[in-house]
Amino acid sequence: MEFTNFKPKSFIYNYAFPAEKRELCALEMRSFFGEDTESSILESTVKIDPSRSPFMRGRMDVILEGEQFEDLIEQVKKIELNGSTFKVMYVKVTGPEKVDFEERRRIEREVGLQIPGEPELVNPVVVFGIMNVNERWVFGEYHSSEAVWLNHQQKPHSYSTSLSTRVARAVANIAVPDPAGVKAIDPCCGIGTVVVEALSMGIDIVASDINPLILPGTRENIAHFGYATEVMFKDIREVTGSYDVAIIDMPYNLCSVITPEEQLEMLQSTYEFAEKVVIVTIEPIDTIIGNAGFEIADRCVVRKGNLEREVIVCKK
Repeated sequence: MEFTNFKPKSFIYNYAFPAEKRELCALEMRSFFGEDTESSILESTVKIDPSRSPFMRGRMDVILEGEQFEDLIEQVKKIELNGSTFKVMYVKVTGPEKVDFEERRRIEREVGLQIPGEPELVNPVVVFGIMNVNERWVFGEYHSSEAVWLNHQQKPHSYSTSLSTRVARAVANIAVPDPAGVKAIDPCCGIGTVVVEALSMGIDIVASDINPLILPGTRENIAHFGYATEVMFKDIREVTGSYDVAIIDMPYNLCSVITPEEQLEMLQSTYEFAEKVVIVTIEPIDTIIGNAGFEIADRCVVRKGNLEREVIVCKK
């Protein structure tokens, strides 16, 4: 919704940091914004749908700001809602900027009383956020994240060794932070966990796998959530065409053991059809990546119990 005379000046993202996924969250941040933060708050001029990230709690579109709380109070009086109902919420953060419950409620009431319009606490048309961040008060429309990835956990087909939907969603974001005009491929798609997450975010992605037995389940998983894309029976070494990015979860379970020589062939083939590749691996493959012609641009470690995976961003 646009407000008369007020357009977003910046976007403030509120993050949750699960300890075991902190590095993955930071890598996703760097992919989206070119930076990360030790705080739970990140401010940027880049606009991202908060439901894309499995780590974002929400996004505030900053329309008003002031050094003092009183400065903000005077400005909110000028908002025109054109009959829309509203609610004001103080955006909770962790760390030194944390504000206790009673103080948050007091601020919400004081601001809400100054907005010309009809308050509605249960189902408002507009949710406004307010917070004190970076030594100033900020106010704007707040968009809560929807945990879309949770809806994809119950698939018709799944493997115990597959990436979790949360990790798969983050990997897709790292590979394609901005879907506009980007053509992607998952040439070792397995049961389709990454493909489903990518499709749910509007990413143009196709898939293939060398295992013909798994592909009917892959297609069913994709269709189960109402998505559609091409799923091919093809060895990665036979993939042709041109893609902006490839996402490769390197095979590693007992049914798909591959040698370092085969890993090199896979990445050499990828070099021919993709400008960028995001690799998920449980084995050290830096030398193989270099020998295939790629350079490592960024990376992180993801831990789940005793299992460690590396997510490695590679470019030509």
